[in-house]
Amino acid sequence: MDDHTRDDTVGPPVSGNPTGWRAGQAESNGWEHGTLRKAVVHGVRLYNAGEYHESHDCFEAEWYNYGSGSTESKFLHGMVQVAAGAYKHYDFQNDDGMRSLFRTALQYFEGVPDDFYGVDLLDVRTVVANALEDPAALDGWQIELDGTHPTARSVDFEYAETLE
Repeated sequence: MDDHTRDDTVGPPVSGNPTGWRAGQAESNGWEHGTLRKAVVHGVRLYNAGEYHESHDCFEAEWYNYGSGSTESKFLHGMVQVAAGAYKHYDFQNDDGMRSLFRTALQYFEGVPDDFYGVDLLDVRTVVANALEDPAALDGWQIELDGTHPTARSVDFEYAETLE
C-alpha cells in the first residue's frame, strides 16, 4: 500500500471478492489502492452514462499514481484507451481512431486479472475486440462493476470536475 493511493472513504465492493480487495485489510477499507477503486467507480459510472471524456479523465488522473509496467498502470492505461476510443467513435465518428485506441487497450490489458477492482475485464476485452471488427458492438454496452451496470450520479461529475 502506497500512502498516496490510500483513501479510507472508499466503500467495499457491492458484491464479490475482486482482485485488489481484501476484507481483512484496514487500509483504504480493504482496497489495496483506495484511490484506484474510487477512480474506477467514478470512471465506470461516467462511461456507462455516455460521458466518455469525463470517464477518460478519471482513469487518466489515477494512472499517474503508478509506475510503468505495474498491473495497476496497465489496467488504468487500458481503461483510458477504452474511454478515449468510445469518445472517438461516438463524438467524432472516427472508427479508425477508435480501433487504434482499442488495439492498444487490449495490449495493456494483457496479464491483468479479469475482475480487477470490480471491473468485469473479460467482458471489456471481449466487447473491445468485437468492436475492432464491428463498432456497433459498443451500442448499448455498459461496463460491469461488481456485477452491476451503474450509471453516473452528481457525485461522479463533481469528482471529474476536481481533476481539471
